[in-house]
This record gives sequence, C-alpha cells and structure tokens, in this order.
Amino acid sequence: MGLAPEVLARRSGGKLVGARVLQYINGGPLSFKTYQLIVLIVTFLAYTSYHATRKTTSIVKSVLDPQSADTGLTFFRLWPTNVTESNGLRTVSSKPGAGWAPFNGSDGTSLLGQLDVAFLAVYAFGMYFSGHFGDRCNLRIFLTVGMVGTGLFTSLFGVGYWGNIHNFYYFLVVQMIAGLFQSTGWPSVVAVVGNWFGKSKRGLIMGIWNAHTSVGNILGSLIASAMLTYGWGWSFVLPGLVTAFIGLVVFLILPVTPESVGAEADREEDEISFPVKSGEEAAEPLLRQETPVEEKEAVGFLEAWKIPGVAPFALCLFFAKLVAYTFLYWLPFYVSHTAIDGKYLSSGTSGTLSTLFDVGGVLGGILAGHISDRLDARAITAASFMYCAIPALFFYRSYGHVSLLLNGALMFVTGMFVNGPYALITTAVSADLGTHKSLKGNSRALATVTAIIDGTGSIGAAVGPLLTGYISAKSWSAVFTMLMGAALVAGLLLTKLVVAEVTTKIEESRPNRAPECSLDV
Repeated sequence: MGLAPEVLARRSGGKLVGARVLQYINGGPLSFKTYQLIVLIVTFLAYTSYHATRKTTSIVKSVLDPQSADTGLTFFRLWPTNVTESNGLRTVSSKPGAGWAPFNGSDGTSLLGQLDVAFLAVYAFGMYFSGHFGDRCNLRIFLTVGMVGTGLFTSLFGVGYWGNIHNFYYFLVVQMIAGLFQSTGWPSVVAVVGNWFGKSKRGLIMGIWNAHTSVGNILGSLIASAMLTYGWGWSFVLPGLVTAFIGLVVFLILPVTPESVGAEADREEDEISFPVKSGEEAAEPLLRQETPVEEKEAVGFLEAWKIPGVAPFALCLFFAKLVAYTFLYWLPFYVSHTAIDGKYLSSGTSGTLSTLFDVGGVLGGILAGHISDRLDARAITAASFMYCAIPALFFYRSYGHVSLLLNGALMFVTGMFVNGPYALITTAVSADLGTHKSLKGNSRALATVTAIIDGTGSIGAAVGPLLTGYISAKSWSAVFTMLMGAALVAGLLLTKLVVAEVTTKIEESRPNRAPECSLDV
C-alpha cells in the first residue's frame, strides 16, 4: 500500500527542480534505475566533499606549525624543533619556523591536536541528534543545510589567514561548529541510499559506494596541498565552497525516496521470501526487513537502541573506528619515523605510501559487502574481517621495516581488513537495521539507527588517536598491541550475533524445515 498524497508531499517537499529538468531533457518520466543512479552519484559526491574538508586540517598542520611538520597528533613536546627535508633526508634544529600563531609556539602541536579531538568529539555527539532530526524532517533539506554549514565554517577557518586572526579559541569554535554540521552527513546519505536499494545487493553496492571516503581523503589532500602556494587560507576556502555548491546540487536534484518522485511502482522486488510455519511467524535472520507499508511516527532514540543488533554493532564500530582512525591520523608519521630497509622516508614519500592503506580499504569494503550479500550474514563477515585484522597488524609491525615493497603490501592488506568491516557496518548494516522487521514496516528509523552506530564509532575514532599520542611516546609496539586488542574486542562483541547467524544457516540447510532460530537477540 502506497503512502497517502499528503504524506508524500510532506516527505518529498514537492517536485524536485532537478527532476523536472531531467524529465524535460529525457522527454518523459525517468526510470527507477535512473533515479537510483542519481542517488548514488549525488550522495557519493556529497560525502566525498565532507571528507575532503575533513582532510584539509591534516595537510595545513605543517604550515601552521612548521616546527613539527612530521608529528601529526602529538600531545607533548620536550623542546621546540624545526624540521627540514632534502632528498629524503631529515634535518632537525631548534630554530622556530614562521608558522602561524598560536600554533607556531612550543605547544603548537598540542593545540592542533586539541582541534582534532574537539572536532571528532562534537561530530560524534552531534551524530546522535542528527539521526533523531533526520528521521523527522526532509532529508534533502537536512543534508543541504549540513553541507552549506560545513562549507561556511570550513571557509571561516581559512578566513583567519586574511583576517590575521591568531586567537586559538576562534579556530577551536569554528572547528567544533564545522564538526556539528558534518554530523548531518552520514545519517542522511545512508538513509537515502537505503531507501532506494533493497537488501539483496545492498552490501556490494554500498561497499563500492563507500569508496567516497578514500576519494574524499585523496582529493582533500591534493586540493589543500595545491592551494598552499597561494596561502593556507585557500586550502580551507576552496573545499568549503565546493562542499556548499554540492549542497545546492543536493537540494535541486536528490530524491529522498522512490515515493517522493512517484517511482514506487517501478521498485524491483529483490527481497527474498521465506516460508512461514503454520500457525506462527517464521523467525528471520537479524538483517532481513519488511517492505514499509504505511507512514508511521519516527522511531525514538532509546527505541532505536533496542532494535536487535544495533547495540552490538555500534559497540563493535567503536573499536573498529578506533583502529581505522588511528591509522588515518598517525600512519604517515609512523612510516616517516620507521627505518624501512635501513632508510628513513621523507614526509612526502611517507604520505604517498600511506595511501595504500586507503586503497586496501576500498577493496576491503567491496569484498565485505559482496561476501555478506552472498552469505546473507553481516555479523559473520564483519567479525571475520576484524579477526583477520589482528595478524595483519602483527605482521605489518613486525616485518614492515624489511623492504619498501613488503611494507606497502602489508599496509594494503591491513587496510583491507581494518576498513572492510568499518565500511560494512556504517553502510549496509546500518541500512538493514534501520528497516529491521521489529519495526513492523516503519521506515523512519534509518537516520536514527545510522547516527547511533556511526556516532558511537566516532567516539572510538576520537579515543584512538588520543591514546596513540601518549602511548607512542613510549613504544610503538604498545600502540600496535592496543590496536590488535581493539580488533579482538570488536570481533568478540558480535559473537552472539555470529552464533545466531550460523544457527540460522544450519536450520535453513535442513530439508523441509523452516528456520527455527532467530538472530533477534
């Protein structure tokens, strides 16, 4: 049963201007698959721009605080140093660089670290509220506001260059507000994509789509680096303007649901039907959902936490993102300070080499999505990848120094196993749980569930780099031990769901029997 006309009007916000233009060019209504393609492209560009603005700060750090060009997130310094490089050789002196006050002092690295932690903390905190509001308003408008706000406050950070602003609290507040606006992005794009794609190929599609994270990181690095020639302010302003522009594109063309553009009748039935026992409802695996049949009230925050699977996957993502974001912030620093085949690489070379981790992550996300689709078992796939990440981390730490080729190969494999479950949980799992059968057809939980899962994960993303800043001062081996422990805990948190999925597979494989177990634990 379709939604009532008044409900459609409220959810869609009227006919999209972009859809009208495309229909005019097409000479008729757009097909369902065309709308799906539009959704994938627009949301991909949207979150690519989010990550491009997020990456900018790490590139500009070496300009703001040239005394610690190699240090990234460091939380204490014994004396000020100036680092210069030539032909891959590093020279250290005690003369301060020019930099930009207040970041060019002896505590500059600590201040920059505080900006990162403040951004991630507000981002994680705002994620919970963003999901709550996202399920109660038009996601297209909500995402547009978030993108324009992100672009504005990212640009305002760069305005400090022309405004000759040297007040730390100006940059801190701007970063915190930018983090708050960025928190609108992930719940919105996952909810929209989840509305348009059924479960049968959702893992593979979202695994490929999730490459926007790595693409955004790479583009953000390239744009910010190129703009440094014209002044570090442009490294913030240009990505900010691009993000705001794509936000306007979202407003003009993004269809939130098939119903909002009258495409519901063309939806392909790709959900699998399972037998029901006479006189009772068949138990279903955790991530299977029912097709929404009517408009209902949005699911509350506490109610969303009670959906089977949300809590364990959210806690699992806490530890998964702790590992992933530690690599995001610290990998170039670690590589540049580790002798590979007896030689130390320059920061530029280390940064280039570290991109192999992201490349491996793209492949890992696609593989995790495809495997989970084929097995119809998200928990088994995510847990398996996390367990495989443990030996990958061990071998990278133990043998990455042997040669450049071996370092790159082990880094690629580590990125594949670390980012695979991270990508799977934040995309396909979130979308599946947001339409879980316990909601009885209520589709208005996608953004809230996505926000809960990724918001909890983002807290881990802030904790990981923060702990690494302290632990690495004593031992990098201790850091890798922490990361391996986090990966182990992440896998163990899914144990109950894994056992339930395995039990369901065994029951389904028995002839002439309906599944008797359930992952609703």
